[in-house]
Amino acid sequence: MILRKLIRPLVRKLHAYVPGEQPKVRNLVKLNTNENPWPPAPGVQKAMRAAVDDRLRLYPNPTAQPLREELARLHQVKSKNIIIGNGSDELLALATRAFVEPFDSKCDDLQGSRRARCTIQWFHPSYSLYPVLSDIHGALANPVPLNPDFSIPECKELRRRGWLANAALSYVTTPNAPSGRGYSKAELDQLCRDTKGVVILDEAYIDFAEESAESLVRNHPHVIISRTFSKSYSLCFQRIGYFIAAPELIDALDRIRDSYNVNGLGQVGALATLKSLGHYRKNFKRIKAIRRRTAQELESLGFEVLPSATNFLFVRPPGPSAKTWQRKLRDQKIIVRWFTASEVCDYLRITIGTDKEMEACLQAVRKILK
Repeated sequence: MILRKLIRPLVRKLHAYVPGEQPKVRNLVKLNTNENPWPPAPGVQKAMRAAVDDRLRLYPNPTAQPLREELARLHQVKSKNIIIGNGSDELLALATRAFVEPFDSKCDDLQGSRRARCTIQWFHPSYSLYPVLSDIHGALANPVPLNPDFSIPECKELRRRGWLANAALSYVTTPNAPSGRGYSKAELDQLCRDTKGVVILDEAYIDFAEESAESLVRNHPHVIISRTFSKSYSLCFQRIGYFIAAPELIDALDRIRDSYNVNGLGQVGALATLKSLGHYRKNFKRIKAIRRRTAQELESLGFEVLPSATNFLFVRPPGPSAKTWQRKLRDQKIIVRWFTASEVCDYLRITIGTDKEMEACLQAVRKILK
């Protein structure tokens, strides 16, 4: 109890982010954390193996400058428009610290723009890290409900539900997770026009969608595009993410970034990845094709399958509860994700794996239905 008093009250009340299960036993089909089912390109693995040499005793490039320059060429911007993070999660946390004032509970009478400077908002349901980052920072949280089909409400309805035009920071997962729904650039453009604070368009799954909102960075200086090498490029293990934004926003994030925040092997792997984009684009097509076939098969088995612009499917199973289905699938050595929130507790999230993995999943489903 004495040690508990040494911990900040805010921290004692926190509910930490809960990642997907990392199995400790063999022979499980892991379809719960949206990893790419195939390894990095051969050139990426070769480059990383070659980097395991005397360089391991040295600090890496402190700003990941070669990687920033290569990404700048890819996205047709300047390197000053790019910042690299230890996964995009680190950058989301930096944005919280850079753009949002902590809320002082002693100042409950804060009104208007002063209160907005303490507010972080996001659509609900979406990435479950957002409320954790808000709570850690001591910000005012403003989760705004999506429509029942997980679409973004129209402008007037959005305001009615409490979306704040002047919130300090707005997170928008596009395509959405956990639903998998994609959003058009036109509707995101309107949302950015109607929102005056910093808007982060979190495009973690964009390589599996049909349309990116990347160009909005050029039209709206308060908009940030967030990307990751984890979902599409098979580099979860190395934790590499990046932001594309106006130099003023990048500079603010860089001022509070930890020194040497991105490990050297990760930088090598990400650079090699950008030289193997053709390999990965074929990979994306394979995942989309498997996604389409799996969705059709699940629908034929009585599942409600939501349209997906990601590397996973969000499905409502027939018969027993989704929680029961998760347990029964795990008994068949198939791990899928189930969420407790009331808006999504009737659904399962199923990562798209290889043909073999998805057939194993479908066989397990058929066995349970019998």
